[in-house]
Amino acid sequence: MDALIVIDVQNDFCPGGALAVAGGDEVVPYINRMLPQFPIRVFTQDWHPAGHSSFASSHPGRAPFSVLEMSYGPQVLWPDHCLQGSTGAEFHAALDRDPADLILRKGFRREIDSYSAFSENDHQTPTGLEGYLRTRGATRLTLVGLATDYCVAWSALDAVRLGFEVEVKLSACRAIDLDGSLDGALEDMRAAGVTLS
Repeated sequence: MDALIVIDVQNDFCPGGALAVAGGDEVVPYINRMLPQFPIRVFTQDWHPAGHSSFASSHPGRAPFSVLEMSYGPQVLWPDHCLQGSTGAEFHAALDRDPADLILRKGFRREIDSYSAFSENDHQTPTGLEGYLRTRGATRLTLVGLATDYCVAWSALDAVRLGFEVEVKLSACRAIDLDGSLDGALEDMRAAGVTLS
């Protein structure tokens, strides 16, 4: 059983957003065309409270895109983005949301970020997505969305670790590419057995 996992196609990650990914809105037509091909469709949504620990604004003197060591490891400090209930947190207007079987919100715990659709950044606190997919009978996952080198890659790596067969459709993804993060993510995914197409 195949599932399509649509990662964080939200206004703040698209041009004009608080944490815009170059060409982020370009993934929308690809994803809309793919949706009817999958019996299981899950959308993830970054959903941060104000004052989230991953925001540079929560750490006086720290600049966006600097790295801070947290209890769970290194954390990139981001501009404030995808605040709960904000326009920036909404899905891109052209994204067809009707086919979504599940909308999974992540990053809502103030003290820890959540790139992966499967777990918080401590790699221990689950989001519940694994259980949902297993009860639906999913074995093969196709991942698309934003951003290739963070939330998509972390989700893909977690999915492989959990025993799913995983493909990332690069044509329907866009990257932040912070200090070479895209090449590193692609290398990590290939090494883990993720199919990149």
